[in-house]
Amino acid sequence: MTANLLGFDLDGLAAFCERLGEKRFRAVQLLRWIHQRGESRFSEMSDLARSLRDKLPSLCEVRALPVLAQHESADGTIKWLFDVGDGNAVETVFIPEEGRGTLCISSQAGCAVGCRFCSTGAQGFSRNLSTAEIVAQLWFAEHFLRRHLGHNERGLSERVISNVVLMGMGEPLQNYAALLPALRLMLDDHGYGLSRRRVTVSTSGVVPMIERLAADCPVALAVSLHAPTDALRDDLVPLNRKYPIAELLDACLAYLPHAPRDFITFEYCMLDGVNDQDAHAEQLIALLQGHRGQGVPCKVNLIPFNPFPASGLSCSSRVRVLAFGQRLNAAGIVTTVRKTRGDDIDAACGQLAGEVLDRTGVSGRREPQTALASPQPVIWRKPHEKVS
Repeated sequence: MTANLLGFDLDGLAAFCERLGEKRFRAVQLLRWIHQRGESRFSEMSDLARSLRDKLPSLCEVRALPVLAQHESADGTIKWLFDVGDGNAVETVFIPEEGRGTLCISSQAGCAVGCRFCSTGAQGFSRNLSTAEIVAQLWFAEHFLRRHLGHNERGLSERVISNVVLMGMGEPLQNYAALLPALRLMLDDHGYGLSRRRVTVSTSGVVPMIERLAADCPVALAVSLHAPTDALRDDLVPLNRKYPIAELLDACLAYLPHAPRDFITFEYCMLDGVNDQDAHAEQLIALLQGHRGQGVPCKVNLIPFNPFPASGLSCSSRVRVLAFGQRLNAAGIVTTVRKTRGDDIDAACGQLAGEVLDRTGVSGRREPQTALASPQPVIWRKPHEKVS
């Protein structure tokens, strides 16, 4: 099988070159051509020896993912649907903001965790993505956007994507073997040269792999918490039954000495009548400030829920979200409310679904969830819309 060079970090590419009888500096050259310049044609890699340029096409390639669809939001957010074969497609989202551009990348086709508020989990799980399939999302988006925004005319050094979050489809820490080389490539100065502070892995709480990540490649960590008690989190995030909150917070404390930031980000999806009451806020404050008698240095990111039919859940009102956040801030916990972006193209947080050939039979096993839902959904509005 022809090797896809998008799947190699520098060490992997150096080993590949060594098997061809080439020295390590050839791997550096290849990495720069592929990731910094976006070149996929070996014949155009002018500083490679001609003998190597002639040899490579029969042994390897730079193979992008086919784009099935592209949608652009009124706010500038762009969502791509990529074909990963065998009836599976994953979604990737670019979010432009003042002073930065963030790319949200998928790590699996579907997700096996099954969080109640996530449309990816509602569609089941098909398979892990390869390193090449993870990196290909960044490779395509970076070089498409350079052309789209005219950055190629300003020089190769001007990146469009400044931040990457592994927060798309899938649980990245359940695909650790493919994730690790992808992260190393994102950080490599010969690749994308991103800061560890600007690469974020989001996890629902795979405790042993948080410990592995701390040792192997500590980047910014975001933890999907969503509840202040085990009883509630067991229902919202089924993985909690295996790794309860106390174990998860212990892993977060152990991660911090290795992390590029001095805090952990906790994601908290606001669900009407489920986890958004004043009592929940007080429980969350006690949890985060009192764990092990020392608390966990953190920032809380409140996420307005994006409703989808299978969840049986609805979004907290804007008034309730703000009141919840004010209560946390008043207690000294830095709290932000995530701005809804790309909701008109189903690109907002929790909306990514793609197309997945479900091997886990979720649709057949999922029972209607209504017990915790409010009778009427409250929709989180765009900033320019009035709240009635």
